[in-house]
Amino acid sequence: MAPAAISQDELYRRKIVGVNGETVTNVSSTDYPGHYPGEDHAWDIERFKHTFQVEFHHNEPLNASFSLIGIDASIANAFRRILLAEIPTLAIEYVYVHNNTSIVQDEVLSHRLGLVPLTGNPEGLNWLKWFKKPAEGEAHTGSSDYNTIVLKLQIECTRAEGAQKDEDDPAKLYNNAHVYAKDLTFHPVGRQTQFFSEALGPIRPVNPEILLAKMRPGQIIDMEMHCIKGIGADHAKFSPVATASYRLLPTIQILNPILGVDAKKFARCFPKGVIGLEKVTDAEAEKDGSGYEGQAGQLKAVVKNTFKDTVSRECLRHDEFIGKVKLGRVRDHFIFSVESTGQQNSDVLFLESVKLLKAKCIRLKRNLDNIIR
Repeated sequence: MAPAAISQDELYRRKIVGVNGETVTNVSSTDYPGHYPGEDHAWDIERFKHTFQVEFHHNEPLNASFSLIGIDASIANAFRRILLAEIPTLAIEYVYVHNNTSIVQDEVLSHRLGLVPLTGNPEGLNWLKWFKKPAEGEAHTGSSDYNTIVLKLQIECTRAEGAQKDEDDPAKLYNNAHVYAKDLTFHPVGRQTQFFSEALGPIRPVNPEILLAKMRPGQIIDMEMHCIKGIGADHAKFSPVATASYRLLPTIQILNPILGVDAKKFARCFPKGVIGLEKVTDAEAEKDGSGYEGQAGQLKAVVKNTFKDTVSRECLRHDEFIGKVKLGRVRDHFIFSVESTGQQNSDVLFLESVKLLKAKCIRLKRNLDNIIR
């Protein structure tokens, strides 16, 4: 017996998370996302190709926004978690303090150095291998050109010659009064000279103007830093993103006409550009049951761009809009925002998260095959 046809209202209900004044409805998914009793929802690659979409809203090296449409929240959240914690990056791990007479303690300065985002030739960064940390009590002997990058910070503060007696700006009174990330120097060894040459892109801070310390004459900082690859699950300094988040696309349904002064007030309840004001046309005013009868020329509220909405629910606080508007979010439309720390471009990071999720699936499938055998 063929399953009964599904109404458009039911399809819409399944797709929308309701947002009310005090509650959120239709939040829970089914036990198996996208599957409903008595219906055939077997996986079909061609149907997935037809329904799944990727739309880029803007794509800049350090900030990308795009929509994934037609997937379940579990998949979208997997991408988010991988972006935060599983894509490897290069960061300072070991700091050897030879001399530090600044007022910043060794531990604090080391921590600040570890959080400085680094960048370099992408091909060279991919060439770098994992560093195997020694067990507690073992000698530190595993460093090599293919797993460790060496940076140095050697700087001394002195008095500037020719400074005016009444000068009170430390930058003019002293040399090296402020220590910045640009003062870190890269010291390549072995094949690093090929992968991180000046032409291809040496290892350097993403933002050279990050302030590390302040010094006064006679103070010296002399440090050597070893950088290795790691993942955000080990420490936040290895996370390749400043943030990676998503939100569901908002929906706004105007159920009954909102006219005149109420229309202007309704538009102010939303961010600019979400709700527009248009004049009621003669055709609308003459149509029976439209709700605009005899209102030709009056301003009416219309939905322009729900993408800009923040779902503040401000309109639901006002009595004049009760029963006239319905808010919600599209369950399978995820608007991602990815802000890179600078080691890799934001769009490349997302592609890396796809590769990692694919590798996880292959590994799971292989383990299941071994269990069956």
